[in-house]
Amino acid sequence: MPPLPAVTLYGRDGCTLCDQAAKMLDALAPRLRFVVEQVDIEGDEELLRRYLFEIPVVAVAGREVAKAPIYAGPLEDALREALNRH
Repeated sequence: MPPLPAVTLYGRDGCTLCDQAAKMLDALAPRLRFVVEQVDIEGDEELLRRYLFEIPVVAVAGREVAKAPIYAGPLEDALREALNRH
């Protein structure tokens, strides 16, 4: 069985919206069959510059599929589409 695809959540500690997005992803992961990789943008200057005012940001295979504000329904639709492409 091939490994599950990864969905990346870019965020940072203390970000309430990031925590909410993580909970949404954790709820969707078993059904849509993916693993969640959380990346703290504070650890990378380029990511900090790119995403500081947009977090949380969700990406599949390096392609952004959602950014703040993130809502469950549209997130699920975007993930389904992105995961089906891979």
